[in-house]
Amino acid sequence: MQQRNGLQDKRVVVLGGSSGIGLAVAQLAALQRAKVVIASSSEERVHQAVESIGREAQGHAVDVSNEHAVKAFFATLGPFDHLVFTAGDSLHLHDLASTDLQEARGAFELRYWSALAAVKYGSPYIRKEGSVVLTTGIAGQRPRKGWVIAASVCESIEALTRALALELAPIRVNAVSPGVVRTNLWQNMNAQEREQLFQSLGNSLPVGRVGEAFDIAQAYLFLMQEGFGTGQTVVVDGGTVLV
Repeated sequence: MQQRNGLQDKRVVVLGGSSGIGLAVAQLAALQRAKVVIASSSEERVHQAVESIGREAQGHAVDVSNEHAVKAFFATLGPFDHLVFTAGDSLHLHDLASTDLQEARGAFELRYWSALAAVKYGSPYIRKEGSVVLTTGIAGQRPRKGWVIAASVCESIEALTRALALELAPIRVNAVSPGVVRTNLWQNMNAQEREQLFQSLGNSLPVGRVGEAFDIAQAYLFLMQEGFGTGQTVVVDGGTVLV
């Protein structure tokens, strides 16, 4: 039986789609014959990502932290079916005493305000039975020492998801909450420290490893296709919240 809400010939827009989880979402959607459009700040990365996605994917260099650029992007893009927001920067984890508040505001600027702008200007172009999938993280549910800002941002996105599900109905709005994932968000650490972190955290989890981008990407595809859930946060964390 053909899946009523499958992605074939659906137009899927991924902001933050040039690397990491966003790129994995775009690649998996393309494999299901979706018409993929990615946007990210780096023109070079966008070009490389489009080549890796194939299937006539489109790419645009857009500063997602610039409200006017986001508005212009969607006005030019026209109608589509699903909006995915995965844009993020390197994680900055500090204890409260050494937290730079200006840097903390920057984290909210990209992860919260940019997501809100994307939904504000993108949602009028989403077709009937379309959806929005945002990105949060398990820092809000399972914070560690030094994760004050990360936890605050994540909980803000979860609350935003629930509010938007009512605001934009019948468009469905959900979020994915990854655990620690092997992506370039950890690039501010040197390679040895990063691998030690992945190994240590992975060994502590029920699944015995940290996540990979394609592990998480499948949750976004589920939320785009399932057609009934809204206002929900799907946790894909290898069991982090359990230990």
